[in-house]
Amino acid sequence: MKVYFSHGKESGPWGSKITRLAKVAKDQGYSVDSIDYSGISDSDLRVDHLLSILKDAEEDFLLVGSSMGGYVSLVASERVNAKGVFLLAPALYIQGFKKQAYTNSKNVEIVHGWSDDIIPPENSIKFAKQIDCTLHLISGDHRLNSSIEIVEKLFSQYLVDKILAKRPT
Repeated sequence: MKVYFSHGKESGPWGSKITRLAKVAKDQGYSVDSIDYSGISDSDLRVDHLLSILKDAEEDFLLVGSSMGGYVSLVASERVNAKGVFLLAPALYIQGFKKQAYTNSKNVEIVHGWSDDIIPPENSIKFAKQIDCTLHLISGDHRLNSSIEIVEKLFSQYLVDKILAKRPT
């Protein structure tokens, strides 16, 4: 199985958070890729870019997205057969983004910082309540850097509980 990471608006494909989570995934036997959205500022064009990559995917995959990358991963997951979606402070219900209603409810889990002043935690609460998914509200701001160890543990547990457990034996 492969994990595709989607970074946020102001970061890059191999920022510190993605690098650390990619190591968690690799340690559990996943292959990883981090999509480069540099030069694509429009969130919905990023969705199109991710879908163009996923159309050729030959193995099962999981989508992980942070901030705008969370929006991109979630919206793309509605059109592909992702085995799960792990979101970090996802940019949901943001004015100017094309999609404002989300339907994916398959193996979605969210981590959001209580002190996020970029994307209000209430947006993740609204979405999690709508689809009845797991939401972790933790200490931290939008970048979640001060709580990265907790994020790593939650991601590792997600891979074990939601994904590895569903693999055929």
